[in-house]
Amino acid sequence: MASSLKNMSVGLKKSPSNGCEKGLTSEEEQTKINEVRRLIGQLPDKLSVYCSDACIARYLRARNWNVKKTTKMLKESLKWRLEYKPEEIRWEDIAQEAETGKIYRSTSIDKHGRTVLVMRPSRQNTKSTKGQIKYLVYCMENAILNLPPDQEQMVVKPFLEPKTYNKVKFVYADDLNTKKIVEDLFDMDQLESAFGGNDNMGSPSHQVEPEVVSSGEKVLASDGSKHAI
Repeated sequence: MASSLKNMSVGLKKSPSNGCEKGLTSEEEQTKINEVRRLIGQLPDKLSVYCSDACIARYLRARNWNVKKTTKMLKESLKWRLEYKPEEIRWEDIAQEAETGKIYRSTSIDKHGRTVLVMRPSRQNTKSTKGQIKYLVYCMENAILNLPPDQEQMVVKPFLEPKTYNKVKFVYADDLNTKKIVEDLFDMDQLESAFGGNDNMGSPSHQVEPEVVSSGEKVLASDGSKHAI
């Protein structure tokens, strides 16, 4: 499965669980952002980066601009970061999980310049759920760090709000009906053949150990080439 990471725009929509989502002016949006920030309160420096206006706005969109629900969701995310410490995961912690290349950041991007995270469940090589989750978190954090500004959003379809769920499309390499979606998003010459593209060399059999894993440095991508993150 390859997923391009994209922003989701605000529109006038109807959601079974939330009713009608109103189109807000920029001033109204900013007021809600400020209210969430007030309710969140003072944060440690290492968490404040996850509470920029753009970040809070994404959480508000995910909860149809409901301040109470957004604050609860954001607090839970921040609590998870404090407890799980995803930024402290190092290569030696997940090297065994990465041996078969079951999850990796593609060396190519989509037509909008967005990161592509590839998942190949058939290459599963371990039984530890804890280790598998840690590796997934590592890969997602790496992918998010590699995104252009203001695109730090990844979603898992079963947990989405109905309005967001309807915006997510699953596509299949052998389905002509969904091929157009893929062609609109990707340069087919750079897309792996497993996903309907023409690149027969883009799928690594294993993940190469990065030089470093910290933000702003460089890592070795799955093909051994260096990419800034």
